[in-house]
Amino acid sequence: MAQVDPQFEAAPELDTAAWLNTPAPLRLADLRGRVVVLHAFQMLCPGCVLHGVPQAQRIHELFAHDEVQVMGLHTVFEHHEAMREASLKAFLHEFRVTFPVGIDRHADGGAMPSTMVRYAMRGTPTLILIDRMGRLRAHRFGQVEDMAVGAQIAQLVAER
Repeated sequence: MAQVDPQFEAAPELDTAAWLNTPAPLRLADLRGRVVVLHAFQMLCPGCVLHGVPQAQRIHELFAHDEVQVMGLHTVFEHHEAMREASLKAFLHEFRVTFPVGIDRHADGGAMPSTMVRYAMRGTPTLILIDRMGRLRAHRFGQVEDMAVGAQIAQLVAER
């Protein structure tokens, strides 16, 4: 196994309350060997609904699943009452989202979700790329162009 490059930090594990679109919870530690595309979103975020979620779905459909694992993280930091699990299930069905989606846990009843804090996310949408060795390689807030994301994912897939 290759040594960890000190310039890249290990990606923190996700802290989720539940998972949708997958038979079992996903853990980053179990995904070593694959590139992970993590899309953090809120279903009431216009940038997420119009750009981020469709982009994540396209990535999920385009890249081989044994090479690239796309996962969503529903990370709610506002409008908590409107974005419960039942609403998220309906949202995923209506928008035909087929990749796994974790629901970010709210630790100790705080307003900010746990994984959002661990990754120091500024808001949604946030795109995070994790390499095959579990290292954080990209952390982007806001909309990122498809070509730029695709090129960076392809580069990470090509790394051995």
